[in-house]
Amino acid sequence: MSDISLERVRAAVSALRARGMEPLDGFPDAELDRWPVELPQAVRTVLREVGGVRHGRSRYDFGPRTPGPRDFAQGHWTLGDLPGDDGTLVVGVGASDWGPVIRVRPWDDPEIVVEAPSFTAWLLGLAGEPARPRVSVPAVPSIEAAEGEDAELAALVAGGGQLTDVVDLRALPGYPCRVAWEPYYSFEYDTADTSGSELTYELVGDGRALLLHSFVSGDFLGRPVRRPTVPADAARLAVGELRALAAAHPDLVALDEGHTDAALDTWPVPVPDDIRTVLREIGGIRMPGLPPLRLAPGVPEHAVDPEAHRMMGGDGTYWPVARLGRGPHDDALMQVRVDPRTGEWGYVVSIPADPGVLRGEPGLALVAESLPHLLLTVARIGRAAAAAADFAAHVRGATAGFLTHTGEPWTRPVPIEEWAGSPDPLRAALAALPPGTHAADLRDSPIPTDLCFDRAEDWPYGADTLDHLRFEAAGRLVAAVRKRR
Repeated sequence: MSDISLERVRAAVSALRARGMEPLDGFPDAELDRWPVELPQAVRTVLREVGGVRHGRSRYDFGPRTPGPRDFAQGHWTLGDLPGDDGTLVVGVGASDWGPVIRVRPWDDPEIVVEAPSFTAWLLGLAGEPARPRVSVPAVPSIEAAEGEDAELAALVAGGGQLTDVVDLRALPGYPCRVAWEPYYSFEYDTADTSGSELTYELVGDGRALLLHSFVSGDFLGRPVRRPTVPADAARLAVGELRALAAAHPDLVALDEGHTDAALDTWPVPVPDDIRTVLREIGGIRMPGLPPLRLAPGVPEHAVDPEAHRMMGGDGTYWPVARLGRGPHDDALMQVRVDPRTGEWGYVVSIPADPGVLRGEPGLALVAESLPHLLLTVARIGRAAAAAADFAAHVRGATAGFLTHTGEPWTRPVPIEEWAGSPDPLRAALAALPPGTHAADLRDSPIPTDLCFDRAEDWPYGADTLDHLRFEAAGRLVAAVRKRR
């Protein structure tokens, strides 16, 4: 922010009055010194003269006059709400500079406009004619930025999030500048539950980037999600990280002995090389807060009711990993989906193990892209739990999404007719299933995600309607086939 003279500020205040705006009294230095953020000299010059602006039904307060949304959380303060549904103005409060000024409308039809590069530029511009945005910039998935070549932007997103987008504010094409963006949630399709989804935003890097967080609660996803890339050597990494975790915390993490290749050759499903990399070294994992992961055949906990087994796909289509839950209603079998044609071990999902629950509330939780990915996730959770006050409580909280019907049915099931004529060969492979079938593509869903077929718009809720689940490409797509009447 460049320096600004007192004369220029006073001229701007006079211009505001000439336009019928009412400048509010400024702040004495003694009060400015108590603000919880650093005040650049240019900002102090403004704030001594004007503490806000009132114009009709709009009022902009330059500072923490009231607690709550006008404080300095998330890298900004709120300047004021615009009349009608035009949104809220916020300004960045970086350590060495203030800006940009952004207008956010976070409701049913979200809109984000960067109005000015700095607080002073915005204030001085109030005396002129309001300009409409003629340029725009895209928001991009924060994980894409985190894994991209721009090291500065990658550092600003700090690893990114599956439901978080980032707007690069470092070199905008002009002001005001509209952000091309839409939330990850959708209020369409007769939303699943509470319609409680919302948008929150955060300015980071002293105003160099804007993070847009979509909180999906009780609604379906509205667009694809970018997931973090699973390392190509995930199997080797998972073994190393779990061994290191068990060595560092032997009283909390225990690993069972692995299997020989001769034993693996006797398993009733083919065991690919990447899975063997894990199973040769680790036959199970036990840690407080998580049911044992038993990577072995014939485990008593993995016994499944014959009818539930049929509805899950039957022999050769899945491999059990763990039994989750503490009662019949939330009892679920975590399993790796196996492609019976290719022998590939694919997605890890949890499916209700009680046949009555599965028939009445058909669905699943997507837990991981693969068994090695699941074990990397468990290792990460274990490391974080070891630093927490209560290891078991942390693990239980971090793995809550492993259970089905958690209240977050994000992935939207669609009637199978929507996939008729699809150029995607995997979707086309399921499109011939009987009418009444619903399907979902999990390839661009977040992990974990909850898929509830009974939340589909025209699925008979609470009815005993499911015949079986059908999986394609080792769990990447799944369909719920209804009983014939």
